[in-house]
Amino acid sequence: MRPEILNPLFAEIEALKGVGKGLAKPLGRLKLEQIVDILFHLPTGWIDRKHVETLDMADAGRIVTAIVTPTDYQSRGPRSPLRVQAVDGEGNVISLVYFNNPGWAKKLLPLDEPRAISGRMELYGQELQIVHPDIVVKPDEIGEIPKREPVYALSEGLTNKRIGQLAAQALERAPQLPEWIEPGLKEREGWPDWREAIETTHGNPADEKGRRRLAYDEIFANQLALALVRESTRNRRGEALSPDGRLRDQLRLPYEPTGAQKRSTAEVEADVQQEQPMLRLLQGDVGSGKTLVAVNALLMAVEYGAQGALLAPTEILARQHYDTISTMLSGLPVNVAVLTGRDKGKVRESTLMGLADGSVDILIGTHAIFQEAVQYKKLALAVIDEQHRFGVAQRMMLAQKAQRPPHLLVMTATPIPRTLTLTHYGEMDVSRLDEMPPGRQPIETRVLASARLDEVVDGLGRHIAKGGQAYWVCPLVEESELSDQAAAEERARLLQARFGEDRVGLVHGRMKGPEKDAVMERFQRAELSVLVATTVIEVGVDVPNATLMIVEGADRFGLAQLHQLRGRVGRGDAQSICLLLRGDTLSETARARLKLLRETNDGFRIAEEDLRLRGAGELLGTRQSGDVGFRVASPELVSDLAPTANDDARLLIENEGGLDSARGEAARIALYLFKRDAAVPLMRSG
Repeated sequence: MRPEILNPLFAEIEALKGVGKGLAKPLGRLKLEQIVDILFHLPTGWIDRKHVETLDMADAGRIVTAIVTPTDYQSRGPRSPLRVQAVDGEGNVISLVYFNNPGWAKKLLPLDEPRAISGRMELYGQELQIVHPDIVVKPDEIGEIPKREPVYALSEGLTNKRIGQLAAQALERAPQLPEWIEPGLKEREGWPDWREAIETTHGNPADEKGRRRLAYDEIFANQLALALVRESTRNRRGEALSPDGRLRDQLRLPYEPTGAQKRSTAEVEADVQQEQPMLRLLQGDVGSGKTLVAVNALLMAVEYGAQGALLAPTEILARQHYDTISTMLSGLPVNVAVLTGRDKGKVRESTLMGLADGSVDILIGTHAIFQEAVQYKKLALAVIDEQHRFGVAQRMMLAQKAQRPPHLLVMTATPIPRTLTLTHYGEMDVSRLDEMPPGRQPIETRVLASARLDEVVDGLGRHIAKGGQAYWVCPLVEESELSDQAAAEERARLLQARFGEDRVGLVHGRMKGPEKDAVMERFQRAELSVLVATTVIEVGVDVPNATLMIVEGADRFGLAQLHQLRGRVGRGDAQSICLLLRGDTLSETARARLKLLRETNDGFRIAEEDLRLRGAGELLGTRQSGDVGFRVASPELVSDLAPTANDDARLLIENEGGLDSARGEAARIALYLFKRDAAVPLMRSG
């Protein structure tokens, strides 16, 4: 139950004065639904207003506040701007320019009556002017114009002033809270108390200590929640497996496993022999051989006389895993089954019966495999593919499903820097596949200007004439009426006109699952030569015959996302090529990103660089990072503070009595304050 002291902050946003349904709508677009959300909607910057008595050309380019007296209105006609000529106390002249609603401007600035004005003063020829002053008030109100004004992220229908007023109301409700930061750390950093930090960050956004403290609080709450999940899992007794290797010894592989695959398999084997359920994250670049480690893990459960399950995020990926694993295990006495939403009637019934009586050894499927109707005789180990689609909350549900929680191996093909591994998967042990199996050719990457589009289309024609297949990924279209779906539809239409409707397929995120899967399957069966897509194909599909990847508007994508897209090709024996089409004007960041992709195929290096260049949200894909959702902590602060917060959270749980201690009571408030309280019920104290 939420601590009572926080109740004033968790009231709906309408509890603030002046917020009705009309204002709640634009606030809702910014996800500001409770008073606590306004409190943590911190300024993104600030405006400094210089209060001056005399207007001076030396201040051109600055935002100034001064008292002036309007002396004349000048306009060349009804559609021309209104220029209000005004003078300061020394007789210096300034033009206040209004491009519309001259009647309103004259009302604001009546002739011969002094007014306090504030806005950006520019030099226009030899004349000082302010276009549309931000503030115009009576002279006795000049003291109310702030010298430093916070700037907030806005949506349509909101002004900076309005958010500032709501923040002031929210701050009035903010209580003094007990301290959850370890005293030595707080003293070393010189951090203020929580309430003082939130107050100064809204009032003086340039104050770094306050903002840093609040970022630390949020990261600490996140790490504490993960540490509680870890502790809860470690305290629940699973089943210690004793795999004997008899099935794994019969695997006939066409290649020698890499050192990284052998090391990761050994780490899994050591984990599953403990009563504490395994919680291990397997990180491996595209093509690094995660499937072999997963198969070895599943066979460990079968060797012990129990069952294993593999969960994939989509139906097409689940069936792909089923085909691959069935082929790898052919000739072994292991019964593998598949279960997705598509399976109905007798096929489904037969699979469910096999799970219940133990005749199905390994089940592969979508999230349907953990539904209530699916009962296992003895599920001992679960593998989850593409971990970022399956957040902490689902991991907790899975851990609580069985009387004896299964060992859990989760895999991701998105290499993640250490600090983000901590903040997304801090409750897990980590194995890394940092070597590539022999024989995989590096993908040749070229960057071309979009002006060469016609050449690229001609090259695509030659490629498919030789029997090759290609992906064409369309850009994210930002700040435009178009969406990436519209861009993909238009590109597909143009390519179909050139190569024929039956040769070019289209997939995008708004298509229904079965519809999308049907197109993907046609591409897998080589019925389609070109697959035009949005980033929905970033993860998963394995088409060895597709050796050409074209990414349009490549400068708009994150580095790791481009690397994932590139990883869709290079899956067969033939040389693969990735063409990155860039816009005409490139930012320095985009230039650095594309240069790095040309230089390296190393996903771990790319991920570290992406975090430095772009930030955490883009690294995991905007939607994918949503299960962590930091509101206060920027990617740079996450990188900087996560290791300390992680150590402190573990110290609190392992050495200081957890949430039952005095500091733990305060930390419990932090969990609720930052909406990380799903982990609280996991504590033994409840």
